[in-house]
Amino acid sequence: MNQPPTSPRPYLRLDHLLAAIFLFAMAAIAFANVISRYVFHFSFAATEEITINLFVWLTVVGTGIAFERGGQLGMVTLFNLFPAKMQKALVLFSAMLSAGLFVVVDIFMIQAIYDEITLFQATSPGLGLPVWIYYAGVPILSVFVFRGICRHAGAQVRDISNGIQN
Repeated sequence: MNQPPTSPRPYLRLDHLLAAIFLFAMAAIAFANVISRYVFHFSFAATEEITINLFVWLTVVGTGIAFERGGQLGMVTLFNLFPAKMQKALVLFSAMLSAGLFVVVDIFMIQAIYDEITLFQATSPGLGLPVWIYYAGVPILSVFVFRGICRHAGAQVRDISNGIQN
């Protein structure tokens, strides 16, 4: 008896899982808040705080996914006019600039976290949590951005080496 070939088991990626969890949590919190307004005639104060910070974290994780998929803006028409060696150099230069931007973002966020821990010690209005906890998500989750930048640059360099056009 002939069996159809089995496809390899899809693996679950942490960045995709986090994006799904963040998006689900945001939707569930917003839905619960709407229901509480109509049923109990009041809203939960912390829902806005949590949703905004989850949105920021989701954006960081989504940026990494978008970089990996090549979803950033580019000038492909001009890029294709260059020879292969120049294209590889431009891909690497672009990846370095993108990573450099996120290094700068992380440096400023780490400085803000340090200031919040040592100087300001501010707490969030809804839950009373230290604000630095929300800030810490950006440099931690930017690991996915750096991974996306590296993976996409590597794939582009391989494609150029194999003669595949964008």
